[in-house]
Amino acid sequence: MRVTQSAGSPGSLDLNLLVALDVLLEEQSVQGAARRLHLSEPAMSRTLGRIRRALGDPVLVRAGRGMVPTPRALAVRAEVSAVVERARALFAPGRDTDLRTVSRTFTIIGSDAIAGTQAAALFARAAAEAPGIRLRFLTEAHVDLPYLRQGTADLEVGAIDTTAPEVRVEQLHEDRMLGVARSGHPLLAGELTPERYATEAGHLNVSRRGKLHGPVDVALAELGLERHVVGTVGTFPASLFVLRDSDLVGLISAWGAALATALGLATFEVPLPLPPIPLGLAWHPRHDADPAHAWLRRCVRELMTEGAGAVVSGGP
Repeated sequence: MRVTQSAGSPGSLDLNLLVALDVLLEEQSVQGAARRLHLSEPAMSRTLGRIRRALGDPVLVRAGRGMVPTPRALAVRAEVSAVVERARALFAPGRDTDLRTVSRTFTIIGSDAIAGTQAAALFARAAAEAPGIRLRFLTEAHVDLPYLRQGTADLEVGAIDTTAPEVRVEQLHEDRMLGVARSGHPLLAGELTPERYATEAGHLNVSRRGKLHGPVDVALAELGLERHVVGTVGTFPASLFVLRDSDLVGLISAWGAALATALGLATFEVPLPLPPIPLGLAWHPRHDADPAHAWLRRCVRELMTEGAGAVVSGGP
């Protein structure tokens, strides 16, 4: 996309600088941005110099061997991305867009279990249908941030709990939690009652915020029971390695049970009435008319729906 005001007019602005700025902030590298824009590194460096003069800000500064954005650059990043995306949508041929000619990087944020179970299939879809699209998976932070509004992420996948009124949310299906432990764990022998579940093993929690209690503890408390939680880890995949090498028991979503199976772990039904977990997609409305983003949403929706069907029909 090249849109340039008259170079001789007062206050003229080369709008291609917005495209370059968008890529520079995404890559945080002159070399990476040059490669994306099919420019030489000297040409990209000169473009960065023009951006710095236009904004009156360094934009990117050295930090060790890499570069990091300045506070001003971070403040305008979402707006720059939104303007570039609107311009692409304006000049794109709509539904007839050839996805094989699109060159984009999309950032997906969500649980590591989603990436662990779906990333391979999604990379394969991109290679076959849109080889110019790159996918970047990010994990959720320990605090809630407006990733979609700021443009840090293009799509959120998983248990969507955002309250931002402008964010589009599409619920796909409900998941449930399963217990998980090493194969041959004593807890798996015989009938598993709430009392045995609570008292015959130590428990490992998964919480990106480090919480030691959750819905399991609420359900146990209603029965007058309490479990012994030894600690927490931040992601489900990390917890599986701890469970594999210990006598602790943990939890995994039915969606992520394949990760436990791959490590030789056993999953089991928790003998408690736990609330279902709604899974879905969320995105900012600035992406509504973007054919490439619509393709991404469709791919993730189909993969998650197929995965849900496999869980329901095949069991944990």
